[in-house]
Amino acid sequence: MAAMSPMPPATVSALSIDTRGLRQVKTRSGIVTLAGRPNAGKSTLMNRLLGEKLAIVSDKPQTTRHRLVGILTDEKGQIVFYDTPGVHRPLHRMNRQMVRHAVDAMGEGDIVCLLVDATTPFGSGDAYMLELIQKSSAPRIAILNKIDRVKKPDLLPRIGRYAETEIFEQIVPVSALTGDGCDRLMEVLWQGLPEGEPLYDADLYTLHPERFLAAETIREKILLTTRNELPFTTAVVIEKWEEAEAGDHARIYACILVEKPGQKAILIGRKGENIKRLGIAARRDLQELLGRRVHLELFVRHEPGWREDRRLLAEIL
Repeated sequence: MAAMSPMPPATVSALSIDTRGLRQVKTRSGIVTLAGRPNAGKSTLMNRLLGEKLAIVSDKPQTTRHRLVGILTDEKGQIVFYDTPGVHRPLHRMNRQMVRHAVDAMGEGDIVCLLVDATTPFGSGDAYMLELIQKSSAPRIAILNKIDRVKKPDLLPRIGRYAETEIFEQIVPVSALTGDGCDRLMEVLWQGLPEGEPLYDADLYTLHPERFLAAETIREKILLTTRNELPFTTAVVIEKWEEAEAGDHARIYACILVEKPGQKAILIGRKGENIKRLGIAARRDLQELLGRRVHLELFVRHEPGWREDRRLLAEIL
């Protein structure tokens, strides 16, 4: 594996003072794009590297629909992570926009990481991802994820396949679930970023507003509690958000969109049992996310063909 090529210095270098040695330390800053096929573990990895649960996760492909931005700032500098939707064959306008988000983010990274599910055989989708990532002019890293589920003799040929492409500066095996290999990955990322000042305020951990994060939290509970095609045909829209004058609690009204009447019945459940259970789970996570009490009202609306609706997609994506 080739060593990471040194990055050219940024126009403006950021300097911090190491008071122990009274010497100036150059900090690094830049964007790291996490790209790959659906269900490769991009969101789980970003959450692991941030030390925060920012991105929703599930065992279902196409969980991530947006470009999610996570910000890590410490004494070394700042890494802005882009967690992207999995690249797949798009069948709806929504999916085409998801893939476009991913491809655009690959063109903006200072480092572009290809995340690979090491438990699955190499296929046509992996070959397509290699074609896409090869178009990036930024340093490229292959991250072989889920090594906790792969025997070492089976992992080595996978590493060799990506090494022989000669398009990656580093190949790093990790387990986003257990954290194995993630310290090494962070070393590689910091070494590869350009010197420079932070792109964002050090107190920020994301750029997404609370309304977006709330909608994603509710959608995660749908993903975790429903099966078959239902997770892919639902979306969450925050219709109203009221803050108490005392600032100690929020009242959130959210609408879950479905494409078919039968899906609405499944979500609501017998005597409203399913939607009640979903609301309790979502409210618990929302209170932790927002740091205050939450009153959550959930509604389900039949919205045929919403995945092709430009207006709704503009609001959701």
